[in-house]
Formats: sequence, structure tokens, C-alpha cells
Amino acid sequence: MTPKKVLAKVYKKMLTKTNLATQLGISRQAVSKWVSVPVHHVITIESLTGISRHDLRPDIYPID
Repeated sequence: MTPKKVLAKVYKKMLTKTNLATQLGISRQAVSKWVSVPVHHVITIESLTGISRHDLRPDIYPID
């Protein structure tokens, strides 16, 4: 899955970028600039959305 598709899936689960940003304690504008999920937010986003870290960042968390 491409980083763009993963982000779309995250936004859909969180309903809005604003909601995601609020949960992460950052601005919506910061979220809007993402090209892929930043490594330091992967675990939090995984717990908020249920999307596995392997799907969020397969380059960092490959499936064994």
C-alpha cells in the first residue's frame, strides 16, 4: 500500500485531520504536510486507529 493510501485510511478512521491532530497534540497544518506517517507517531496512530504499524510504515516495521 502506498504512503498516500495509508494516510487516506488513517484520516478515514479518525474522521478528520483535525481530530487526528488533536489526538496527537499537533496542528492540523502539520498533519496536512505529511507525505507518510512520521515514525514518532506510528505507535500512537496504531492504537488510535487499529491500523497496524506494518501497514503504517512497512519500511520501518516489516513483516517477518
